[in-house]
Amino acid sequence: MPKTAIIEHSEPRFEVSLGSSDTDLLAAQRLRYDVFVKELGAGGTFVDHKLQLERDPFDDHAAHFLLRDRSRAEADQVVGVYRVMTKEMAKATGRFYCEEEYDLTLLRQSGLQLLELGRSCLHPDYRGGQGIAHLWAALADYVAKHRIDVLFGVASFHGTDVATHAQALSLLHQRHLAPPELRVTAIGPTAEPLDSVPPDQIDRLAAVRAMPALIKGYLRLGATVGQGAFVDHDFNTTDICLILQKDAIGALQKAIYAKGGARG
Repeated sequence: MPKTAIIEHSEPRFEVSLGSSDTDLLAAQRLRYDVFVKELGAGGTFVDHKLQLERDPFDDHAAHFLLRDRSRAEADQVVGVYRVMTKEMAKATGRFYCEEEYDLTLLRQSGLQLLELGRSCLHPDYRGGQGIAHLWAALADYVAKHRIDVLFGVASFHGTDVATHAQALSLLHQRHLAPPELRVTAIGPTAEPLDSVPPDQIDRLAAVRAMPALIKGYLRLGATVGQGAFVDHDFNTTDICLILQKDAIGALQKAIYAKGGARG
C-alpha cells in the first residue's frame, strides 16, 4: 500500500508592516500580479509579464502595507497588500491614482487631510478570514498618527459589462451616495451612471449578493460612494469611488482590539 503524505497546516501568524525596501515592494507587486493579472485578467502598460509584477508609476511615491503570515516559508510570507498615498506623496506624481477616473476637486478643495487607498488584495487562501482585519487595524493606526480626515479610493467589480452590475450599482447610488461636499464624480468616455435601475425595481438581496466582499466590508464601516462608475478596460473592472471618514475606521480599530482579533 502506498504511503500517504501527511500535510500539517499551521495557524496563520499575522504581522503587518510598512514596506521599507525594494524587496518589500517587489513582494507586493508580485502578489498583485498573481491576483490582478493571473486571477482577474488585468493588463496595462506597466504590467511586467516577464518578471510577473503588477506595478505603476505611483508605487515609488506611495507607502505599502504588507500583511505577512509568518507561518509560511520566508520567501512566500506576503499574503496581503495595501497601497496608500497622502497629499504630500501625490505631489511627486502631480495627482492621485484615481484622478485618472474621478474628479477629486471637492476633496482637494475641502482642506481635509486625505489618504488614498488602492491596490488592495489578499492571497486566495486568506480571504474571508482575519487577514483584512489586521490590515485595517494597521491602517487605523496610520490614520490616527497622520491625522487623516478622509480616506478614499476606487474599489472594483470584476468585468466591464456594466449591465451585469446594474442592481448592485443602483443600490449603492440609492442608499450609499456620498454627501454633496464629498461627492466626487466619474470622468472620461468610459464613465457610466450608477442609477440605471429605478429605485422601485432594485432587488436589494440580489444586489448585496452581487457586491464584492471588500466593498461590503467598507459599507459596513460607513463608507459612501461617489457619483458614477468608471469602466477600466485595462484592468477588466468596473470601478466605484469609496469615501470613508476617519471616525468609521477608528471605530473599527476599537472593535478589533476589543475582541482580540488583530493580535499576533
